[in-house]
Amino acid sequence: MSRIAARFAALKSQGRGALITFLEAYDPDQATSAALLRGMPGAGADLIEIGVPFTDPMADGPIIQAAAKRGLAAGAKLAGVLAMVRDFREADEATPIVLMGYLNPILSYGPERFCADAARAGVDGLIIVDLPTEEADLLLPFSTANGLDFIRLIAPTTDNARLPHVLNGSSGFVYYVSITGVTGTVTASVEHLQAAIPRIRKVTDLPIAIGFGVRTPQQAGSAARIADAAVVASALIDTLSAHLDAEGKALAGAVEAVLDQVRGLAAAVRR
Repeated sequence: MSRIAARFAALKSQGRGALITFLEAYDPDQATSAALLRGMPGAGADLIEIGVPFTDPMADGPIIQAAAKRGLAAGAKLAGVLAMVRDFREADEATPIVLMGYLNPILSYGPERFCADAARAGVDGLIIVDLPTEEADLLLPFSTANGLDFIRLIAPTTDNARLPHVLNGSSGFVYYVSITGVTGTVTASVEHLQAAIPRIRKVTDLPIAIGFGVRTPQQAGSAARIADAAVVASALIDTLSAHLDAEGKALAGAVEAVLDQVRGLAAAVRR
């Protein structure tokens, strides 16, 4: 059983959903993002997504776009992101790690080599935002061969006829993009989520995580109860960016401010 499957099974036995937190690699520098990664499990994160900085993050709003820009300026490369995970695994063998990013850096690295190196580093799953379902064979055979969960995005506009096609070959969990827009902009209503999640459950037994627009503890708690997990990303990046100086360097207390926010989110999810 993969770390992701094991974590969701354990949480189901506890009768609660998961909190999935996000950080952008190397934002605003390698050391700060590594400190956030190390601290998130203790603060209550059940799974962690690491954003891989990319020059054209088409699905991301201004907050994560700025984080990606800072990460790239700090020297983020795919090999460096894998090194972050490898270092994290020296102290934490249990927390699932998912890389979320775009296809171009993987193609440049080499899909087969990337999947092998990611698995060796301790990565558990991949979310490739701009990889169309029809072109999944660019990556899926290699992720499967290396035991990496291939996590698909489902949008509100994904109709019932297309759902099984999009989810074919997926594993780990399903990521429901709760809004028609970019990250960190608007938030889906509880009524929308209550209608959308049962539709997805009809075609998959995988856990469902709700992301894009989940910002507050109350929203995270609602999402984790309606589905199986809440993904919080832009709100955490927003807090980090508020603790940077005029030159974009982390101020004292920046990491703890984000981890305090994670604690509040975790408490709401656990209620």
